[in-house]
Amino acid sequence: MAVAEVSSARETMKGGLVVGGDAKQRQLTGMEKAAVLLLALGPDHGKPIFDELDEIEIRTLSRAMVQLGPITQTMLDELLIEFVTQVSSNGSISGNTETTERLLLSFLPHDRVDAIMEEIRGPAGRTIWEKLSNVQEDVLAAYLRNEYPQTVAVVLSKLSTEHASRLLAVFPEELAMDVVQRMLTLDPVQKDILEKIELTLRAEFMSTLATTKRRDSHEQMADIFNSFDRQTETRFMTTLEEKNREAADRIKELMFTFDDLVKLEPNAIQSVLQAIDKKVLTLALKGASDEAKEKFFANMSARAAKMAKDDMEAMGPVRLSDVDEAQSQLVNTAKDMAARGEIVISKGKGKEEMII
Repeated sequence: MAVAEVSSARETMKGGLVVGGDAKQRQLTGMEKAAVLLLALGPDHGKPIFDELDEIEIRTLSRAMVQLGPITQTMLDELLIEFVTQVSSNGSISGNTETTERLLLSFLPHDRVDAIMEEIRGPAGRTIWEKLSNVQEDVLAAYLRNEYPQTVAVVLSKLSTEHASRLLAVFPEELAMDVVQRMLTLDPVQKDILEKIELTLRAEFMSTLATTKRRDSHEQMADIFNSFDRQTETRFMTTLEEKNREAADRIKELMFTFDDLVKLEPNAIQSVLQAIDKKVLTLALKGASDEAKEKFFANMSARAAKMAKDDMEAMGPVRLSDVDEAQSQLVNTAKDMAARGEIVISKGKGKEEMII
């Protein structure tokens, strides 16, 4: 195609283009070339092409459009010649959120465009990991069983801790412990590897993309262990202690403990107090901090608090191991109540609390 023909092509097609004056000459990738052409063609001439694409292809192209940036006139001319097509532009093309959304709205339903743009805008919208956290654990576990354990570890590190714990609980024992070990030593995942995982997951679950900040792996695993029921927690912790004692000890330090009980709302503490044996409670409080004692006493009747104080005084010296066991029973009682749905354990940044 001659330069004159390219000029004629510009006058023939009037696409949804945005002129950009700060474009720099660069080599376009294949996906960027497709994005430039579709932006240049605009809604009228671009619609027949989009009609032939599936949703994954539309999402991929839309992402490329948003990230495209300014395109110089020279780049456009070279692209027109390369693809022997007819386009129109009186300047440079600039791909951005607004032009992409406007183009998609010309031939796609509004709700479908919203879903595509939510993905592209990133953390503000729903993410693929949030979507996966709503997938039934047995369905997702069946899919992940066929993946490499390292891939499974990356996926679980991106999911909510509650969902990750349910997935680990239904995995085969060998796979589950392999994944736990890998999550504990998981380094930040390279961008290209994560994108490949996300692309595969989008193809399977038709969900959205996310980029999340990596957190301490031991803290995340402690949250997962906190979500286990007592039997599952004991099973995993015992095995982990045999394989990696240091990691197991670190997780225990970060898990929900007796000292965390003082952070509960008054009605939650009262519910726990009603469920625990009074002798166990007295022994647990015997070795508790003054803050913990006052918190529990404040949620008892005056008579019950006085009786507990008198019993503690009458006990005399007690073994630390007995106190630890009593405090563990108190924590386990709270966790069992949560498992039965009587209370809900919810996690926050640096805090754990129970609410009715």
